[in-house]
Amino acid sequence: MLKTTYQYEQTAARLVVEGFPDLSAGQSNEAIGILSSWRLQLIGAPELEGTRDHLEALMAAVMPYARHRLSGVQRCFGLECGFVSIAPDQANHRLELRSSREGVEPLQLKLDDAELADLVRCLDRLRLDNRVKLTWTFPEDRPLRRQEIFGRIPLQKRLGPPLLAGVALACSIATALLVPLPQEIKETSPTLAPVDKPETQSDR
Repeated sequence: MLKTTYQYEQTAARLVVEGFPDLSAGQSNEAIGILSSWRLQLIGAPELEGTRDHLEALMAAVMPYARHRLSGVQRCFGLECGFVSIAPDQANHRLELRSSREGVEPLQLKLDDAELADLVRCLDRLRLDNRVKLTWTFPEDRPLRRQEIFGRIPLQKRLGPPLLAGVALACSIATALLVPLPQEIKETSPTLAPVDKPETQSDR
Protein backbone atom coordinates (compact mmCIF):
# COMPACT_ATOMS: atom_id res chain seq x y z
CA MET A 1 0.00 0.00 0.00
CA LEU A 2 1.50 3.28 -1.14
CA LYS A 3 1.66 6.35 1.04
CA THR A 4 -0.35 9.33 -0.21
CA THR A 5 0.93 12.88 0.15
CA TYR A 6 -0.98 16.12 -0.26
CA GLN A 7 0.45 19.62 -0.08
CA TYR A 8 -1.30 22.93 0.61
CA GLU A 9 0.79 25.97 -0.11
CA GLN A 10 0.32 29.70 0.28
CA THR A 11 2.80 32.56 0.15
CA ALA A 12 4.06 32.28 3.72
CA ALA A 13 3.00 28.74 4.65
CA ARG A 14 3.24 25.22 3.32
CA LEU A 15 1.45 22.26 4.89
CA VAL A 16 2.20 18.68 3.88
CA VAL A 17 0.17 15.69 5.11
CA GLU A 18 0.94 12.03 4.53
CA GLY A 19 -1.14 8.97 5.17
CA PHE A 20 -2.82 5.84 3.93
CA PRO A 21 -6.36 4.98 2.88
CA ASP A 22 -8.54 3.14 5.33
CA LEU A 23 -9.29 0.01 3.32
CA SER A 24 -11.68 -1.28 5.98
CA ALA A 25 -13.91 1.72 5.21
CA GLY A 26 -13.72 1.09 1.45
CA GLN A 27 -11.60 4.16 0.68
CA SER A 28 -9.77 4.51 -2.62
CA ASN A 29 -6.00 4.55 -2.93
CA GLU A 30 -6.06 8.36 -3.37
CA ALA A 31 -7.72 8.97 0.00
CA ILE A 32 -6.09 9.57 3.36
CA GLY A 33 -8.04 7.89 6.11
CA ILE A 34 -5.07 7.24 8.38
CA LEU A 35 -2.74 10.19 8.98
CA SER A 36 0.86 9.11 9.42
CA SER A 37 2.64 12.48 9.56
CA TRP A 38 2.40 16.16 8.74
CA ARG A 39 4.86 19.00 8.28
CA LEU A 40 4.32 22.75 8.41
CA GLN A 41 6.79 25.30 7.12
CA LEU A 42 6.33 28.97 7.98
CA ILE A 43 8.61 31.72 6.69
CA GLY A 44 11.33 32.50 9.21
CA ALA A 45 10.53 29.51 11.43
CA PRO A 46 11.85 25.97 11.70
CA GLU A 47 9.85 23.18 10.11
CA LEU A 48 7.15 21.86 12.43
CA GLU A 49 5.91 18.30 12.57
CA GLY A 50 3.98 16.10 14.94
CA THR A 51 1.13 13.68 15.38
CA ARG A 52 -2.51 14.01 14.46
CA ASP A 53 -3.24 15.32 17.98
CA HIS A 54 -0.79 18.18 17.40
CA LEU A 55 -2.38 19.04 14.05
CA GLU A 56 -5.89 19.04 15.48
CA ALA A 57 -4.73 21.23 18.38
CA LEU A 58 -3.24 23.67 15.85
CA MET A 59 -6.47 23.82 13.85
CA ALA A 60 -8.65 24.08 16.97
CA ALA A 61 -6.70 27.12 18.19
CA VAL A 62 -5.76 29.03 15.03
CA MET A 63 -9.00 28.86 13.05
CA PRO A 64 -11.44 30.21 15.69
CA TYR A 65 -8.84 32.79 16.71
CA ALA A 66 -8.75 34.14 13.14
CA ARG A 67 -12.56 34.19 12.91
CA HIS A 68 -12.80 36.20 16.12
CA ARG A 69 -10.13 38.65 14.96
CA LEU A 70 -12.07 39.27 11.75
CA SER A 71 -15.05 40.22 13.92
CA GLY A 72 -12.92 42.57 16.03
CA VAL A 73 -12.81 40.26 19.06
CA GLN A 74 -9.37 39.80 20.61
CA ARG A 75 -8.98 36.77 22.85
CA CYS A 76 -6.65 33.85 23.39
CA PHE A 77 -7.32 30.34 22.12
CA GLY A 78 -5.77 27.09 23.22
CA LEU A 79 -4.96 25.75 26.66
CA GLU A 80 -1.78 26.79 28.42
CA CYS A 81 -1.09 23.14 29.19
CA GLY A 82 -2.03 22.01 25.65
CA PHE A 83 0.01 21.64 22.51
CA VAL A 84 -0.92 24.96 20.89
CA SER A 85 -2.06 28.39 22.00
CA ILE A 86 -2.38 31.68 20.14
CA ALA A 87 -2.92 35.18 21.51
CA PRO A 88 -2.82 38.81 20.35
CA ASP A 89 0.58 40.49 20.56
CA GLN A 90 0.02 44.19 19.90
CA ALA A 91 -0.46 44.38 16.12
CA ASN A 92 0.76 40.80 15.60
CA HIS A 93 -0.14 37.32 16.82
CA ARG A 94 1.88 35.08 19.13
CA LEU A 95 1.68 31.37 18.31
CA GLU A 96 3.13 29.07 20.96
CA LEU A 97 3.77 25.40 20.25
CA ARG A 98 4.62 22.86 22.95
CA SER A 99 6.16 19.49 22.37
CA SER A 100 4.91 16.32 24.03
CA ARG A 101 8.53 15.36 24.69
CA GLU A 102 9.97 16.21 28.06
CA GLY A 103 12.77 18.75 28.22
CA VAL A 104 11.79 20.52 24.97
CA GLU A 105 11.18 24.23 25.43
CA PRO A 106 8.03 25.74 23.90
CA LEU A 107 8.46 27.39 20.53
CA GLN A 108 7.05 30.90 20.14
CA LEU A 109 6.35 32.35 16.71
CA LYS A 110 5.24 35.89 15.93
CA LEU A 111 2.95 36.16 12.92
CA ASP A 112 1.67 39.23 11.16
CA ASP A 113 -1.79 39.40 9.57
CA ALA A 114 -0.62 38.11 6.17
CA GLU A 115 1.24 35.15 7.67
CA LEU A 116 -1.74 34.25 9.85
CA ALA A 117 -4.07 34.45 6.84
CA ASP A 118 -1.81 32.11 4.82
CA LEU A 119 -1.68 29.61 7.69
CA VAL A 120 -5.47 29.68 8.03
CA ARG A 121 -5.92 29.12 4.27
CA CYS A 122 -3.68 26.04 4.39
CA LEU A 123 -5.52 24.58 7.37
CA ASP A 124 -8.89 25.37 5.83
CA ARG A 125 -7.98 23.73 2.53
CA LEU A 126 -6.94 20.61 4.42
CA ARG A 127 -10.17 20.57 6.39
CA LEU A 128 -12.32 20.94 3.25
CA ASP A 129 -10.34 18.51 1.07
CA ASN A 130 -12.64 15.62 0.12
CA ARG A 131 -9.64 13.37 -0.42
CA VAL A 132 -8.73 13.55 3.27
CA LYS A 133 -11.27 11.30 4.99
CA LEU A 134 -10.41 12.23 8.56
CA THR A 135 -13.01 12.95 11.20
CA TRP A 136 -11.75 15.99 13.05
CA THR A 137 -12.48 16.22 16.76
CA PHE A 138 -12.45 20.02 17.13
CA PRO A 139 -15.80 21.88 17.16
CA GLU A 140 -17.35 23.10 13.93
CA ASP A 141 -17.48 26.78 13.05
CA ARG A 142 -20.35 28.60 14.70
CA PRO A 143 -21.47 32.23 14.55
CA LEU A 144 -20.15 34.44 17.31
CA ARG A 145 -22.50 35.02 20.18
CA ARG A 146 -24.03 38.46 20.60
CA GLN A 147 -22.29 38.86 23.97
CA GLU A 148 -18.88 38.35 22.36
CA ILE A 149 -19.45 40.99 19.70
CA PHE A 150 -21.16 43.41 22.10
CA GLY A 151 -18.37 43.01 24.65
CA ARG A 152 -15.71 44.25 22.22
CA ILE A 153 -17.29 47.73 22.12
CA PRO A 154 -15.78 49.99 24.81
CA LEU A 155 -18.06 50.96 27.66
CA GLN A 156 -17.96 54.68 26.84
CA LYS A 157 -19.07 53.98 23.28
CA ARG A 158 -21.89 51.74 24.44
CA LEU A 159 -23.19 54.25 27.01
CA GLY A 160 -22.36 57.43 25.09
CA PRO A 161 -25.28 57.62 22.60
CA PRO A 162 -28.02 56.68 25.12
CA LEU A 163 -26.59 59.14 27.65
CA LEU A 164 -26.47 61.99 25.13
CA ALA A 165 -30.01 61.22 24.03
CA GLY A 166 -31.20 61.32 27.64
CA VAL A 167 -29.45 64.65 28.26
CA ALA A 168 -30.96 66.14 25.09
CA LEU A 169 -34.44 64.97 26.10
CA ALA A 170 -34.04 66.39 29.61
CA CYS A 171 -32.89 69.74 28.21
CA SER A 172 -35.87 69.87 25.87
CA ILE A 173 -38.32 69.19 28.71
CA ALA A 174 -36.67 71.79 30.98
CA THR A 175 -36.79 74.40 28.23
CA ALA A 176 -40.46 73.70 27.61
CA LEU A 177 -41.28 74.13 31.31
CA LEU A 178 -39.39 77.42 31.67
CA VAL A 179 -40.93 79.18 28.68
CA PRO A 180 -44.25 80.81 29.75
CA LEU A 181 -47.32 79.90 27.83
CA PRO A 182 -48.95 82.73 25.79
CA GLN A 183 -51.92 84.37 27.53
CA GLU A 184 -55.32 83.89 25.97
CA ILE A 185 -56.67 87.12 24.42
CA LYS A 186 -60.41 87.53 24.72
CA GLU A 187 -62.03 89.18 21.74
CA THR A 188 -64.70 91.78 22.63
CA SER A 189 -67.47 92.36 20.18
CA PRO A 190 -68.39 96.05 19.54
CA THR A 191 -71.58 97.32 21.22
CA LEU A 192 -74.26 98.34 18.86
CA ALA A 193 -76.03 101.72 19.31
CA PRO A 194 -79.76 101.47 19.92
CA VAL A 195 -81.85 102.06 16.91
CA ASP A 196 -84.76 104.53 17.24
CA LYS A 197 -87.99 102.91 16.38
CA PRO A 198 -90.27 104.96 14.08
CA GLU A 199 -93.41 106.38 15.70
CA THR A 200 -96.63 104.81 14.77
CA GLN A 201 -100.17 106.19 14.87
CA SER A 202 -100.89 104.32 18.04
CA ASP A 203 -98.07 106.08 19.87
CA ARG A 204 -99.57 109.48 19.22
